[in-house]
Amino acid sequence: MTEQERQALRHVAAGQLLYHTGLWGGPAGYRWRGQDGSEAGVVSPWETQALYSLTSGGLIAVEARTDPFARRVRITAAGMSMLGELAQAA
Repeated sequence: MTEQERQALRHVAAGQLLYHTGLWGGPAGYRWRGQDGSEAGVVSPWETQALYSLTSGGLIAVEARTDPFARRVRITAAGMSMLGELAQAA
């Protein structure tokens, strides 16, 4: 796992990310989650790539629905296990 993937996994575990569906208000992609739960900016390309890698590895998942446009990104059980292993190795 790369450092970018580790950082992205920690961001997801902290509840800092949403996935914008692209139905309205911009293209589909990952967004930062603001303190009020709304979108707070576009995630950088390098972190987006890390998030896609984590998704394909089954470590994170986009929730089925929180509203029509933005969906929460959550850590899976496999992701929590990996996060625990990373903490022990540190």
